[in-house]
Amino acid sequence: MFKANDFYKKDIHLIASGNIDWNKLKNKKILVTGATGLIGTFLVDLLMYRNINYNDGIIIYAMGRNKEKAFTRFNEYFDSDCFFFIEHDIQKEINLNAPIDYIIHGASNTHPIAYATEPINTILLSVLGTKSVLDFASIQNVERTLFLSTVEIYGENRGDVESFNEDYCGYINCNTLRAGYPEGKRTAEALCQAYIKEKNIDIVIARCCRIYGPTMGDDDSKVIAQFIKNAVMGENITLKSKGDQQYSYCYVADACSALLTLLLNGKKGEAYNVCEPDCNLSLLQIADIFSDYTGKKIVFDIPSSLESSGYSKATKALLDNSKIYRLGWEALYPIKDGIIRTIDILHYNQ
Repeated sequence: MFKANDFYKKDIHLIASGNIDWNKLKNKKILVTGATGLIGTFLVDLLMYRNINYNDGIIIYAMGRNKEKAFTRFNEYFDSDCFFFIEHDIQKEINLNAPIDYIIHGASNTHPIAYATEPINTILLSVLGTKSVLDFASIQNVERTLFLSTVEIYGENRGDVESFNEDYCGYINCNTLRAGYPEGKRTAEALCQAYIKEKNIDIVIARCCRIYGPTMGDDDSKVIAQFIKNAVMGENITLKSKGDQQYSYCYVADACSALLTLLLNGKKGEAYNVCEPDCNLSLLQIADIFSDYTGKKIVFDIPSSLESSGYSKATKALLDNSKIYRLGWEALYPIKDGIIRTIDILHYNQ
């Protein structure tokens, strides 16, 4: 289990002192679902840092499925008047007796082996989980909900664009095990639009690219997470394909600053791509960065049938980030810097 350290806290400090309209969050009550995940963990640390160092008075309701895991990660906050952990299955009705101002809904299965071993749960977390959150937002008159969607809703690049803007929609074969994740997120986005129309609630959608960073879970089976584990363990960098797939990436610190920007300044009902401008790379190019920094070789291996069934079939999924940049958000970590930061933080954590 990752524990915060001085290297990591430098990232927190940089974002906490950055170009986010923090005054809008003063004394607000925020529900974060998926709070022990890669993104949720950084968000909680960031908001608590603001409370401790800037006296922002943000009340954080961190929701997750496992209290023991949460206590291990957030034990320093459990005695704080600004932090409350809510152990809850997001697919069930939310019975939280608190006047919430903002919701950041990030609860989801988010890596290939989970898609392959929990296909039903993957779909229901997206659909029923989002319904639970939006029902709660409607009943409680929440000021705004931010829904974390994914690049995968775009499907296959039809070959007619270099990168996906927010209006693009490509092909997804829905009759596959792997389709549960992107189709579940597509349905959840449609559900958001339905609640905006019928319940008149305020929702903004963040379509996240492939996020990475030191707060990834020990069970994270995404390719870049496996590269990170290889690097931290001093192993060769294992690539389980030719590496010609092209994807967009974003360091978790930048992703969280983008999400808060959307929460505070995004337009109601709009979707925004979350990615960095110079982080559109092939898997082989990513592997090269790890190899160059660690001095380890890139080795090629055949994925197991379980791994293969959970991998994305998209070969080119690059995001156009011009829309979120028009809100004034800027990324701080180029891909090489983000990767090096991640390795160094996790090395320091050992």
